[in-house]
Amino acid sequence: MDLSQMPTFALWATSDRDRVAVIGPDGAEITAGALIDSSHRIARSLQAAGVGVGDVVAVCLRNGPEVIQVALATSQIGVYLVPVNRHLAGPEITYILQDSGAKIVICSPGSLDKCTGTQAVPYVIGGRGATDFAELDSGSAEPPEHRTAGATMTYTSGTTGKPKGVRRPLPSMAPEPIVSAYAAFLLMYGMVPNAGVHLVVSPMYHTAVMYFATSAVHLGHTVVIMDRWTPEGMLERIAEHRVTNTHMVPTQLVRLLDVPDRGEYDVSSLQHMIHSAAPCPVHVKRQMLQWWGPVLYEYYAASEGGGTMVTPWEWLERPGTVGKAWATAEIAIFDDEGHRLPPGEVGTVYIKMQQGFAYHGDKAKTDTAWRTDGYFTVGDAGYMDADGYLFLCDRKIDMIISGGVNIYPAEIEGALIGHPAVLDVAVFGVPDADWGEQVKAVVELKGEVTEGLDAEIIAWARTQLAHYKCPRTIDFAPLPRDPNGKLRKRLLRDPYWPDRAI
Repeated sequence: MDLSQMPTFALWATSDRDRVAVIGPDGAEITAGALIDSSHRIARSLQAAGVGVGDVVAVCLRNGPEVIQVALATSQIGVYLVPVNRHLAGPEITYILQDSGAKIVICSPGSLDKCTGTQAVPYVIGGRGATDFAELDSGSAEPPEHRTAGATMTYTSGTTGKPKGVRRPLPSMAPEPIVSAYAAFLLMYGMVPNAGVHLVVSPMYHTAVMYFATSAVHLGHTVVIMDRWTPEGMLERIAEHRVTNTHMVPTQLVRLLDVPDRGEYDVSSLQHMIHSAAPCPVHVKRQMLQWWGPVLYEYYAASEGGGTMVTPWEWLERPGTVGKAWATAEIAIFDDEGHRLPPGEVGTVYIKMQQGFAYHGDKAKTDTAWRTDGYFTVGDAGYMDADGYLFLCDRKIDMIISGGVNIYPAEIEGALIGHPAVLDVAVFGVPDADWGEQVKAVVELKGEVTEGLDAEIIAWARTQLAHYKCPRTIDFAPLPRDPNGKLRKRLLRDPYWPDRAI
């Protein structure tokens, strides 16, 4: 489709104001007319508060229509929008607000105390003792003056240090061409304009979750928002709203397969169920495809950019792949000396995009990520086959080197999750006097710990994997995952390496 013909929310909403655009966690419906009017009011209020082109507005909000309202507002006044994880501690939120230079932070009432613990912003919009959101969403509903495209500056997870903002130059143009390109990204998965229902199942402070939700709005799809995800709640909403697409993480797929009566839910509306963010065990994806049919699409990307995509049919031909490069990207594998590797050899995954980025305020980190030929990396290890399909092994920082042999925890985790007693698992290396490192697993169980279960799981693992890959020891404990399902492995691994520089 010609991008000039792509529908954007600002265009289709004016002619179809009564269509339901967003359904909140409480079931309340917001029409397109109400949503576009709100986005204009918020944009004008931000401008009146002194927010100008190039400034930063942070949001620390629960999942709800407000996230989309603010995103639509900032995208048309040349503002950087910084989503902040509301589950972070006060000092962590303070760091992001100060580092980003946020001029205003918009927060849920429950996050107000954490957001006001800093002098980084002149005032907070969100509740007690601050400007109320209703006041922000008031005034004229006319489009704001001097409309120009904004951008999102997302912060990395900080698994290797303090998080850094991924910042790209603001495009000096009207908003419509930019949001048209965002909406067109969904066409890559086979979605079509004005014919779909998108379900938000993860926190919208996550880069991809907000990106897919706002892109779905521009494409003319109704967006249904969940605040607290449960597998049963997701299946209920799929049936109720005839959901066609979503964005998920593999942990959610595992939880869905554990629903005892999952076959009783109507999932016949599903068309494009997209997942990413972590390796998906092959047997988990096979089971999901058997249940849902060929509707699972996978991609590989990061906050810094991407990436690859694989259709369900391609994946069935090459189980485990995350696909081939997007039309707007290139993928290459390099060794530690900077030599490009041939198909089948594991090295560091590098990506080349049409648009660059920098880590906000960290030139050294930016320089480390980029090669002089325009490729960048986020530190993942993998290989490509002869046809250009990428297979990920793990993040290089997570790789275990035992006796000089490289061991990739993701492969082991993918095997262990298949044990009937295992609900969740994390694998990492711990010090070993003889081998340098040995394999350690922390397992979260579906039931109670029984005597000898650790030995049973290790013995079972040896029927699935080479012995040197299997854990030497297993601990049983709940795993520290964030609300989006991302494992905070550093919290498990670091106590074993108190003197190692990360």
